[in-house]
Amino acid sequence: MKSYIVGNWKMNFSVGESSVYLHKLLERIRAYRDIEVVVAPSFVALQPLSLQTDRKKIRLAAQTASPRDFGPYTGSVSCTQLRGIVDYCLIGHSERRQLCHESDKDIRATVAAAIRNQITPVLFLGETETERTFGETEDVLRDQLLGGLSEVSTEDISKVVLAYEPIWAISTTTSCRIASPDEVADVTGFIRRTLASTYGQEIADSVPILFGGGVSPSNAGAYLTVPGVNGLVLGSSSLIGDQFTEIIEIAKKVTS
Repeated sequence: MKSYIVGNWKMNFSVGESSVYLHKLLERIRAYRDIEVVVAPSFVALQPLSLQTDRKKIRLAAQTASPRDFGPYTGSVSCTQLRGIVDYCLIGHSERRQLCHESDKDIRATVAAAIRNQITPVLFLGETETERTFGETEDVLRDQLLGGLSEVSTEDISKVVLAYEPIWAISTTTSCRIASPDEVADVTGFIRRTLASTYGQEIADSVPILFGGGVSPSNAGAYLTVPGVNGLVLGSSSLIGDQFTEIIEIAKKVTS
């Protein structure tokens, strides 16, 4: 299974800045058969960057999308409109759930919409510090996982990428702390067991699981060697060229 390095640029970089940064990244990295490098710029930058990027080196992702294909939804962008521009779509990120009040219903419908439009959904899962403290992590993740996949056929589950990003480990949160590799191993193991019990072991083994939350060059190697982790989601590290490319090189060494 290939490894993924996904850079979520969030609400950073203008269109021009995004273009310059992508150009520099394309100059610095090589095409790897076993590593998929993905960047998720803002909506306004996606179309021009889709004409600029070399998809052998870097694929594009949308940071979110509408669960509907078309209609009178002012300000929304659908997977139908993104088809051919992006290869991936981030869905259910904690910031979208909390700040934009995306519902479980919208999230599972968006996962299905992405697959329907030949876009790979990256479904985010993650618990708060309070939920972890009270022993609710598995219940929360089970609901997010099975709820997010509930409108996807069994045949299409293998087209989904999962991303475990505990909210308490995101660098922009006030209570941020770094997740240990053992904590990540426990959760990814639980996610795979849940997939196996619901869809069978073959599907559970085929679905990539990424980890995100405070990932930096100093800890990327440790996370990438956790059994069952198939890549990383980067936030602030993806905005700094030296750090982004260093983490890609670390991934290459780990997968060699």
